[in-house]
Amino acid sequence: MTEVVIAGIGQTPVGEHWDISLRDLALKAIEAAIQDGAGLQPQALYIGNMLAPVISGQSQLGALIADYAGMGWVEACVVEAAGASGGAALRQGFLAVASGMLDMVLVVGVEKFTDQVGTVVDAALATGMDSDYEAVQGLTPNAQAALMMRRYMYEYGVAREVFGGIPLITHANGVGNKNAMFRKAISLETYTGAGIVDDPLNLFDVAPLADGAAALLLTRPELVPQGFPHPLVRISGSSLVTDALALHDRPDPLELKAVRISVERACRQAGIMPKDVDLFELYDASSILAVLSLEAAGFAERGKGWQLAQDGYCSLQGKLPICTMGGLKARGNTGGAVGVYQAVEAVLQLRGQAGQNQVKNAQRALVQSLGGPAATAATHVLQKLT
Repeated sequence: MTEVVIAGIGQTPVGEHWDISLRDLALKAIEAAIQDGAGLQPQALYIGNMLAPVISGQSQLGALIADYAGMGWVEACVVEAAGASGGAALRQGFLAVASGMLDMVLVVGVEKFTDQVGTVVDAALATGMDSDYEAVQGLTPNAQAALMMRRYMYEYGVAREVFGGIPLITHANGVGNKNAMFRKAISLETYTGAGIVDDPLNLFDVAPLADGAAALLLTRPELVPQGFPHPLVRISGSSLVTDALALHDRPDPLELKAVRISVERACRQAGIMPKDVDLFELYDASSILAVLSLEAAGFAERGKGWQLAQDGYCSLQGKLPICTMGGLKARGNTGGAVGVYQAVEAVLQLRGQAGQNQVKNAQRALVQSLGGPAATAATHVLQKLT
């Protein structure tokens, strides 16, 4: 299989962009990625988006964004897999270049939550669940996460406060990310005193919805001209795995099988073990999902994932730094763009360009985004080329 590298990256600040359109957000990320990639021009555009037809009233993002970006006649389409849409789009871009069918592609993740407010957004988010058996009963993603957290507390005999280690890490890391929505660290007292969103989830257990766009320029290393302005990052492993969409259709609601299998497949392709990575950009839409992901990926025993966030193991200076630029919780949950943001941030780490958030001697990164409660898991292993 052809080797695939990330030659350019771009991102917009994450936040509530009331005064900018979906297409303009995408364009800003595209222009930044092409500039970072020394002007290399893509032949195709793969867009990760979750809710534009519902929230922004816009389908056909492929044609819309390609035309707006001046990319006439290119192949362009949307890849949708709920919160894993960005990771799934990266998977498609990787396959297109690795197969040899295309030389250069652009992967863009974009979402614009502020085109609607209130219950419209809640209803839109519920479309990523089983409509007939979950959403129709009034279940929301936050309520579902709360049920999983409650079950975890019951199964393993832990208090809700043990989940606070995750948001403490992510908010501490968000301080050093100029593109993050929230750039202020929090204390354990702040966490425990926060208001309840869906019992037992509190305000800091749930990532805030936000607007944003990020982009990646993929190609083959031999097509990158000499004297390129920055190190290349190779996609050495790529996997996408699905599980039952409805939580009640799984034998064990606390076992994220798609996370485990996708990590195993991506690491096997990269020729490494999960323990060989230097950082893990995991999907922390809720604290419980982050804990379960650490366990399913093999970094902790079941029932003990929360401990990794309390003893320094997952801090920037720890053995397995997670959410190194703030994760969904501090950077903001950009829906279908999350997976692309995660990859952009991992590339910054591997290039040595992460500033005060830099993980020392970072050589390999594990990047994973999830659709719903890991009904879809898109996992990539990124590696610095020397």
